[in-house]
Amino acid sequence: MSFGRLERRQGPQPMSEINVTPLVDVMLVLVVIFIITAPLLASSIRLDLPRTDAATPNEAPAFVTVVLDQSGGLFLDDRPTQAGELAEQLAQAARRNPDTEVQLRADRTIPYGRVVEVMGAAQKAGLNRIGFVAQPPAAAGPAR
Repeated sequence: MSFGRLERRQGPQPMSEINVTPLVDVMLVLVVIFIITAPLLASSIRLDLPRTDAATPNEAPAFVTVVLDQSGGLFLDDRPTQAGELAEQLAQAARRNPDTEVQLRADRTIPYGRVVEVMGAAQKAGLNRIGFVAQPPAAAGPAR
């Protein structure tokens, strides 16, 4: 009669080491998820900000345009004017806003002395911000 085997085989031995490969895989996936979602969480703060007039953007800076054409004519904001009137009108602009900029457009044939006179009138009026308007080389007309 045979009741079974007499010899006993040992079963598989328990694993005494931890397999860290699945643990590392899971941790890397979590790190990637945190790297992707962290900036989204930080920038999605919803606020109901208070309202104030100080938050409106500033106006564009004030400026007046002075033009000296090739015939020697003097224009302030596209209106013809004389040298005496120019000083008075620039002084009025300076009283309204001392930070007003003078944009000076002079034909290239105008003598330098005439341009300096206009600059002096602007400075006497209290306007120290003077900008010279020119064309870029590509848009310039034919050379004379």
